[in-house]
Amino acid sequence: MRSIVLYLHVHQPYRLRHYTIYDTGLDHSYFSANDDSDKNNQKLINKVAEKSYIPTNNKLIELMNRHPDFKVSLSITGTVLTQMEQWAPQALQSFRDLINTGRVEILAETYHHTLAFFYSRNEFEAQVQMHKNKIEELFGQSPQVFRNTELAYNNDLAFWAEEAGYKGILAEGWDKLLGWRNSNFVYQPAYTNNIKLLLKNYKLSDDIAFRFGDHDWAEWPLTASKFTKWLNDTPDAQLFNLFMDYETFGEHQWQESGIFNFLEDLPNQWLKQENNTFMTVSEAIDNFEPVDYIDSPETITWADTERDLSAWLGNPMQQQAITALYELESKILGTNDLGLIEDWRRLQTSDHFYYMCTKWFNDGDIHAYFSPYDTPYEAVINYMNVWHDLQFRLGEKGVGV
Repeated sequence: MRSIVLYLHVHQPYRLRHYTIYDTGLDHSYFSANDDSDKNNQKLINKVAEKSYIPTNNKLIELMNRHPDFKVSLSITGTVLTQMEQWAPQALQSFRDLINTGRVEILAETYHHTLAFFYSRNEFEAQVQMHKNKIEELFGQSPQVFRNTELAYNNDLAFWAEEAGYKGILAEGWDKLLGWRNSNFVYQPAYTNNIKLLLKNYKLSDDIAFRFGDHDWAEWPLTASKFTKWLNDTPDAQLFNLFMDYETFGEHQWQESGIFNFLEDLPNQWLKQENNTFMTVSEAIDNFEPVDYIDSPETITWADTERDLSAWLGNPMQQQAITALYELESKILGTNDLGLIEDWRRLQTSDHFYYMCTKWFNDGDIHAYFSPYDTPYEAVINYMNVWHDLQFRLGEKGVGV
């Protein structure tokens, strides 16, 4: 048996509005609630819902009705769920409709899409529990498999996930991690006893997520028939872990590129061959035994050429900004001010630090594509202006900083 494990990640941050030092102490609304620009969070969530979420959910439901073996796994951050509840209820309902098919598994993660694991274990665990509660409330599922923000992974995280009761965890199938092995099998993290590890096949995943619409790519146009032939011709493989952003469909790859036609034809082409199927992440974990141990003493992620944390923490500006934020943790939580705590948690979202990246060449182009700022320096200044207002609000409560 060979399986495609299609895992899609749904996330939108609360982007900061243009916030100047003159706003500090006067205006505590950080997340463009009063901003009528194209960067307004309400406008953006509705745009992505219209272009990506709703049509993709509708297409996936069609495919499930047509192909009994077709299944999908999702992770959905708390930030995008909150925005859909607030501004795009039709998109949230489309996810409910999809999940109600019974062939969608939802994964666990941090509520606010943060790097808290590396800065505060207590905050990390609080956010994982918040996310679990939200998924149970909205969709009636209790996640069994964990994925950390940006697929950031190391041995310590795998050990934590096993202790927390998860049966599986996801990571990037990076060459330096795998060595002579490949990502088309189930593995076991080093220093664990029961938890299993699924590794993203980044070459095949990125063919869809990044190269699909590139007319200069040697394999363009990519058809489902061509793609499944690559999979069928791959020797000695149990599964193909295709992990990508949900926004691949309709947003990063526009409808005009043919991406929805590709998605529609993928199950038809793959299921033509006997013993080919689709599995959720839990089904892959339940059906295949680990073939080897994977040792990851250093942190890997699914971003940029280095596949490390440098996309978010690679320069002093990023490091100082995130350190300054977590230094406020005990004071912020000690206020018991739910609005202040929520603002602080929204500021932990990894996207804010991603916008501060100063890399060049291809990685820099990708960062610029996703950033609402003209330069990373504008991102830092804007962010730290907000941080200073957090200090002001603490001072108002008599909390020294």
